[in-house]
Amino acid sequence: MAAPKKTMRALQYDKYGGGAEGLKHVEVPIPSPKKGEVLLKVEAASINPIDWKIQKGMLRPFLPRKFPFIPVGDMSGEVVELGGGVTNFKPGDKVVSISFPTGGGLAEYAVAPASLTVARPAEVSAAEGASLPTAASTALQQLKAMGVSSFDGSGSVAASTDNGPKNVLVTAASGGVGHYAVQLAKLAGLHVTATCGARNLGFVTGLGADEALDYKTPEGARLQSPSGKRYDAVAHCATGTPWSVFAPVLADTATVVDVTPGVAAAARSLLQKVTFARQRLVPLVLVPKKEEMEWLVELTRQGKLRTVVDSRYPLSRAQEAWAKSMEGHATGKIVVEMGGEE
Repeated sequence: MAAPKKTMRALQYDKYGGGAEGLKHVEVPIPSPKKGEVLLKVEAASINPIDWKIQKGMLRPFLPRKFPFIPVGDMSGEVVELGGGVTNFKPGDKVVSISFPTGGGLAEYAVAPASLTVARPAEVSAAEGASLPTAASTALQQLKAMGVSSFDGSGSVAASTDNGPKNVLVTAASGGVGHYAVQLAKLAGLHVTATCGARNLGFVTGLGADEALDYKTPEGARLQSPSGKRYDAVAHCATGTPWSVFAPVLADTATVVDVTPGVAAAARSLLQKVTFARQRLVPLVLVPKKEEMEWLVELTRQGKLRTVVDSRYPLSRAQEAWAKSMEGHATGKIVVEMGGEE
């Protein structure tokens, strides 16, 4: 079953910078899947901060590999064509996929690697599926980097490994990565303290956080647990927090897993490693894994992991979704739906 037409609507940018206004609506040829790829009729795509950071030039000269570039790697849709060697999917299959760093998601059709494409059951909506690959995988890899190995959902702190953390802090807990990190930490049986803005305190406790801190209050700025607990680990999803803020609230042996590390964080991490420090900053760069995506989709199907969609936009208004993501105050995920209401 080949794609029914030869061209598609898409958004692309042709140079670094420009923000939402730099995205242009175009009509371009539908791509063809190469060996090991699938062609999807995209139903939904979700925007992550890495998408506009690439546009800003934060990964130049490596990404984008060439201009013009159709951004966004997280998507869900329907398989319409198979590249060579792909035998585990067939046209008509509903799937979730990530095509980082090649992007392509802000379009009616996109190619994605079959190795990072997983089945999407009927119980998981297109918007939910598209939200999972980067944000939920990052949250999962954060917790694994802390030493969490069991997510049996028993809700008992004793269920976590003997060597793993018991008390965890999640910063920016109402955002895309953070709202998954809170839920996964609770499935691991951890005590969770979450930071967010005042308007989202109820939201993060609704996700399961045991304590919530308004980051703009003095206590929130110091990351102090209301119950006085020291943190064995931190899922750091915010930006711009110096180590001097973390140090006083950490247990003697603790790990801060940073998903937005800068040069200073990388330098500190290296210094701590060579001095065998017991309090450690660990920069995390997501490495997408098919088996983790399958597990996250299954958790969603079972209702154990909830995706909160901040806002939905049709492809015709995708620039608004881009601008919303750049503002940095979304609660949950920002989704573009290809068949959405204009």
